[in-house]
Amino acid sequence: MSMEKKIVLIEDDREIANTIQSVLNASGYKVFYAQNGVDGQKLIESESPELVITDMMMPRMGGFPILEFLKSRESSPKVIMITANEGGRHKAYAEMLGVHDYLRKPFAMELMLESVESAIGKPGNSKAEEGTNRLRRTAKKSTDE
Repeated sequence: MSMEKKIVLIEDDREIANTIQSVLNASGYKVFYAQNGVDGQKLIESESPELVITDMMMPRMGGFPILEFLKSRESSPKVIMITANEGGRHKAYAEMLGVHDYLRKPFAMELMLESVESAIGKPGNSKAEEGTNRLRRTAKKSTDE
């Protein structure tokens, strides 16, 4: 039985959002899109996603208030923060608030996909399947060496 993995994407740059959405949809994830943190927060509450991908700097509500909101919830999804910001303090604060990954723009879509798979696995994989696949990859690596 495959379970659809839901992702809420919060990004104010339409071009970046379209690209990320296309890549994730093509990879089998179900993506819900919001252009700002206020709308993103509503989507998080209504969809209960496994993952939130949020930009740091946006109008109406940025990524940090989203992280703070998620930290206050009983069970919160994993988070990938994306940003053009170069500051190390922002990364440290995001990590303190529990982000799974922190990607600096511009980034390769392969990197985004790897980060998503690392956070919530591939679409259709249960936790048991993910563990088995991880063991297979580890065993294959050791036999290849």
